[in-house]
Amino acid sequence: MYKRIMSVKLLCLFIVVLVLGCGEPKQIVDIVNQPYLLDTGLISRSICFENPTGAPGEGGKSASKLGVGRKGKPSVSLKAGQTVQLCNIDGPGTIRHIWMAGPKTPLHLRSLVIRAWWDGQTHPSIECPIGDFMGFAHGKVMAYHSAIHSLGQNVAMNIWLPMPFAKNARITLTNESKKNVPVYYQIDYTIADKHPGNVGRLHVLFRRENPTTMKKDFVLLPQRKNKGRLMGAIIGVRNLTPGQWWGEGEIKIFMDGDTEYPTICGTGSEDYVCLSYGVQQTPFLYNGCSLNQKDFVSMYRWHLPDPIMWQKECRITIQQIVWKKGLAETVDDWSTATFWYEPVPSEPLPKIPDVEMRTADIWQD
Repeated sequence: MYKRIMSVKLLCLFIVVLVLGCGEPKQIVDIVNQPYLLDTGLISRSICFENPTGAPGEGGKSASKLGVGRKGKPSVSLKAGQTVQLCNIDGPGTIRHIWMAGPKTPLHLRSLVIRAWWDGQTHPSIECPIGDFMGFAHGKVMAYHSAIHSLGQNVAMNIWLPMPFAKNARITLTNESKKNVPVYYQIDYTIADKHPGNVGRLHVLFRRENPTTMKKDFVLLPQRKNKGRLMGAIIGVRNLTPGQWWGEGEIKIFMDGDTEYPTICGTGSEDYVCLSYGVQQTPFLYNGCSLNQKDFVSMYRWHLPDPIMWQKECRITIQQIVWKKGLAETVDDWSTATFWYEPVPSEPLPKIPDVEMRTADIWQD
């Protein structure tokens, strides 16, 4: 009897070891904190105008006056009204980084619109002016960096937020201005990624109200009926009453059944971006302000170490309240590029404001 019991136990142990030992490992690849891991299964690719498909061995085939492969097509002139496809990638994969350089004027940085479609959805999950998508409101370039973006003083725009996809990723850039503009770009990505079925896809929504409506809170994120995680926002404010402190309004995050009152409530607009007693032009890793001049403010907040997640639904607003010998309601010019993850299929984004609305009263250099 003893020998039979021991035989059964050894057989069970053998089966467990066999299953665990021979099964495919499910470890999550941490390419940032474990750069020494070489057998990740990931395949590196990059797309630009020199290799628009990202295919192996297909880069640098265009010709310049120096010959084939000698800086033949680093950029294009994007004509007024033209749309260019930046990538069309079959997955699974993850876009890891996008670099872009282009026009330097605020008008054009609000006129160029980036759109992204994930996994065959007919509507874009990202629809945003390129400047706001790349980390700055009002089209005003101010060199800075955060955990998500870096911006050079000559419009070297970078975003480092991962953009996973299961079957396909397609991104376009449209010039909605009246002038041709130069565009340089590079999309760095991996393929053969192993994503779970419900992996979140990056969504980015641009909104602007110029002016806002008295006693009607500005909406950072309209109602989303899906599970998700807020990444953060690039928030632009133009103070319509110079000399008046505009930032007493609180952020409200309604989630998973909240109706009149939210689960998460802030204490002030500058408090939301983790500043205090007004807004100072101080950019930090997860929070801060990159522009505070001539009544124009560009500020941001990234919820990386302090996640905001929901299971069923979410809606986010922020109030417009001033301090004028006490609290008072006000109206100002507000815009936002809000970033979040949710699975697909996902509902269409609200319609983006047209180019006239996006560029009205824009920063003037």
